[in-house]
Amino acid sequence: MSLYRIFALIERDMRKFFRNPALMVASMIFPLVQLVVLGYAFGGKITNVDVALVDKDTGTEARKVRAGLNAIVQNPHTFNLTEYRELPEALTDLRAGFLKAVIYVPPDFSRRVLRNENPRIAFIEDNTDTFTASGIYERMQQLQNALNGPVLAPMEPGESPAANLAGLFSPNRLPASIDIQTVEVYPYIDYIKYLLAGSISLSIFVTAMIGGGITLIDDKARGLHEGYLCTPLSKVDLVLGLIGSGAIKGLMAGLIITVIGGLIAGIPQLWEPVRLIYLILVLAVTSLAMLSFMFLLMVRVSDPLVPRAIFGVLNTLLFFPSGAVYPTAGFPIWLRALSFVDPFTYVVDALKNLLLKDTGFAGISLDLGLLAAFSVVVITGCILLFKRQI
Repeated sequence: MSLYRIFALIERDMRKFFRNPALMVASMIFPLVQLVVLGYAFGGKITNVDVALVDKDTGTEARKVRAGLNAIVQNPHTFNLTEYRELPEALTDLRAGFLKAVIYVPPDFSRRVLRNENPRIAFIEDNTDTFTASGIYERMQQLQNALNGPVLAPMEPGESPAANLAGLFSPNRLPASIDIQTVEVYPYIDYIKYLLAGSISLSIFVTAMIGGGITLIDDKARGLHEGYLCTPLSKVDLVLGLIGSGAIKGLMAGLIITVIGGLIAGIPQLWEPVRLIYLILVLAVTSLAMLSFMFLLMVRVSDPLVPRAIFGVLNTLLFFPSGAVYPTAGFPIWLRALSFVDPFTYVVDALKNLLLKDTGFAGISLDLGLLAAFSVVVITGCILLFKRQI
């Protein structure tokens, strides 16, 4: 054993480490990134979700309900209120995923309050997202308690103010008890069903990381990439061919996880033909977007340690802010901004709409359009940055 030789090996590896900034950043910054992202990605208060109000009553009591809802909009900002004229229109948008709940005030609400005839307000919720639904319902319960608060009856002749105040809790001094009836649009959703969309997205991401990152860098290190450069293939041919092969692998992985995971979670009517076609379409566009994104990140990288070093960082920055585990409505503003530019967010949203709600094309059209546009932009960047020489 020679200490000199041992220290020489240590010095050599340390020099190699300090000459690789990506590896240094990944090993030192990743724990902090994970702490910040995961620390704020769970358990936040639900804010600024879209809720519809269908008010078919113009009476005084209905205006009190509206005032209470507007107070919730102003503070604590749990939801944003959009008025609809008809209930079927609001329910259509709720099922398509554009709304999280619908509040329906029936035409005879004020009359029932004044006559003490069990006045009711319908709270129709999208129960596929239990976190968001619970957050909205908590505010609705607070509104119900405020509307049912005790009031003083007119003072009888000769009655003292103290006696009037003492009778505040008497049954005949309370207004009609307003009931908020909860209506769940979908059958009970287990949390494993809620997580399925994120698991499918993660499987495609792992395939993209291996096929679009690690494999590409390994081919360069082994000299296989030089064989492509000896052919008459153009940059466009090489980029589209490499991305296309990886996208097919991602589609296969996503489809397998969708089928097996859907059976495990108990997704009903998974084999319905139209629904299955939409799922395959979403998986195909997702695979293309993820593969092209990873290819863009690695197109100029030659060190095989880089993709392995940043794998965990990318996983944290893309997966958890997407709403796969906890709804984005509970995120702070800066994390919600990150989720807005995160392609994972639109993948998870489209898969949840199909798997949990079966919304059809209306629920995935926006997500598909954004992912397709993202793919076009990223593939263009890959072609521009790809080097046709060694």
